[in-house]
Amino acid sequence: MKTIRLTIKTKTQKYPILIGHKLVNKISKILNNNSIKFEKCLFIIDKNVPNKLILQIKKSLQHKKIFIYTFNANEKSKNQKTIDTINKILLNKNFSREDCLLAIGGGITGDVSGFAASTFKRGLQFINIPTTLLSQVDSSIGGKTGINTKYGKNLIGSFYHPKLVISDIDFLKTLHRREIICGYGEILKHSIIANKKFLKYLDTNFLNIINLKSPFIEKSIFESCKVKKSVIEKDEKENNLRKILNFGHTFAHAFEASLNYSKKLNHGEAVILGIKSALMFSHKNKLLNIHDYKFLKKHIEKPQLPFNIKKYFSLNDLNKILKFMLIDKKNNSDKINLVLLKKIGKPIINQKYTKNSLKSFLKKELIN
Repeated sequence: MKTIRLTIKTKTQKYPILIGHKLVNKISKILNNNSIKFEKCLFIIDKNVPNKLILQIKKSLQHKKIFIYTFNANEKSKNQKTIDTINKILLNKNFSREDCLLAIGGGITGDVSGFAASTFKRGLQFINIPTTLLSQVDSSIGGKTGINTKYGKNLIGSFYHPKLVISDIDFLKTLHRREIICGYGEILKHSIIANKKFLKYLDTNFLNIINLKSPFIEKSIFESCKVKKSVIEKDEKENNLRKILNFGHTFAHAFEASLNYSKKLNHGEAVILGIKSALMFSHKNKLLNIHDYKFLKKHIEKPQLPFNIKKYFSLNDLNKILKFMLIDKKNNSDKINLVLLKKIGKPIINQKYTKNSLKSFLKKELIN
């Protein structure tokens, strides 16, 4: 299948996303074709990325000065300490703003790398090679970078776009099924908020997609990226419209934080749980019609998708979940700000609810 090219155009940046097979073998050619030049490059690599794929990238860039920092990319290492380590390498090797930081890994690697790139000497070149389905369809697009603190997820960060995103499908073949499901959560979210036709495609071809069958996986990545592209080009800094991309995420981030970002629940799984909670809350508050609600509920409850909140939480976790929902960065009052759904393709932003209304809702979810 031919390489798919999608160009992101915002007020501050224009950059391509390439989707295809065996792209890492020709990175040097891709850089030349996109007029990206540098002498030195720091690879920031998730230690779980197969070494044979890293060697292919190094071979393609053999005429560059390459330095490598490998780390255990997880929510607990997505912190200021990791940023300090990266900055120390960049300073010791005398990187300039014309040099490059290249991320090879999932969303955490991209978020950390992008944040480091945005702050070092007020910005050096940044290239993102997302290696997970989640990062290929979501975090690698749109310029959001950030790190976690003990107060919550992504509360320290910046908007900083890459010069180039290379989404090589071959990386996905190295992932466990759970990681594919993780990425599917964001694909599903994009279809729900923007494209009913795409949602029906996902419903019909679910097994082909999660089994990475061609051309189903390529089309799903492309269509998902198109949804996010259309949103961020209209609202780059999340002043209004871009908030729809947070559908399900206020619940999801609170679920993750309540479990202290443990391996028991990864981000994409939390997003699927969060989507289901947001759908139920939308229907409970007479926003979402019964037809769309039943269709979406049936899809989310397909085998292999995590949909039962009681598998991860009990009533004892209720106050902890609410605490993290209250300090979510999207809140600007003492109420909890949610993105909800009116119908498929029609999300509603800035829906504010009291702690007690959410407490009553979640309590029923955890009991029933």
